[in-house]
Amino acid sequence: MNHEEIKSCCADAYSKDIVAMLLGDSYHPGGTALTRRLADRLALAPGARVLDVASGRGTTALLLADAYGVWADGVDYAPANTALAQGAAEAVGLAGRTAFTTGDAEHLPYDDGIFDAVVSECALCTFPDKPRAAAEVARVLKPGGRLGFTDVTADPDRLPPELRGLSARIACIADARPLDDYAKLLATAGLRTLTTERHDQAMIRMIDQIQARLDLLRITAPDRLADAGVDLDAAPAVLDAARTAVTDGVLGYALLTAVKSSP
Repeated sequence: MNHEEIKSCCADAYSKDIVAMLLGDSYHPGGTALTRRLADRLALAPGARVLDVASGRGTTALLLADAYGVWADGVDYAPANTALAQGAAEAVGLAGRTAFTTGDAEHLPYDDGIFDAVVSECALCTFPDKPRAAAEVARVLKPGGRLGFTDVTADPDRLPPELRGLSARIACIADARPLDDYAKLLATAGLRTLTTERHDQAMIRMIDQIQARLDLLRITAPDRLADAGVDLDAAPAVLDAARTAVTDGVLGYALLTAVKSSP
């Protein structure tokens, strides 16, 4: 499967209603509480222009516009997510402070140096060409602008078989990297790491949440799970493998902030 097919597959998966049923409003460990922590680490000020890369249904961009008073742009590969985000913005009266665009993180549809900050939550690990995505973030940031992301970390050599392959990639696991590798990747793009934090317990909580919701949907909506391609026989083993991997330090979750060097 080539890069474009992988991106299309991931985008299609995350635009399905069943994903919202399993993950809730925030498609990443830590939910909105960790989003607020990330925003605080970036010291977002009212009026700043912020880009959310892989913005999904707009939850983070809308939170930042509402709670921090920023102008928030969101870009997502799935047109369905863009439409849902725009509808959500209109519904809560934030259409004037937000803009959502369908686009590719590896080819961002924005001019150079226009954003004060870029955020990305549980997304970099899914991008096939991570160096290109990092370079694009650096390109659209102003000199001195900051990147903040939260993402899955992994020791790829120690991942069990259940956590490899396309389905694990879509679940933000198969192509995740160690935290140091992310920092090196950003450095190559001209982004200097400022802070890192471990939030591995957020990963455990999300795994437990998915398990509980999957058990409920198995009873209340088995047909919807089947239509979405959820393998009910394989899912418990995958979740158990993920939980064990976090406990053993093979998988984790981290927050990182970085700054674009001034010329």
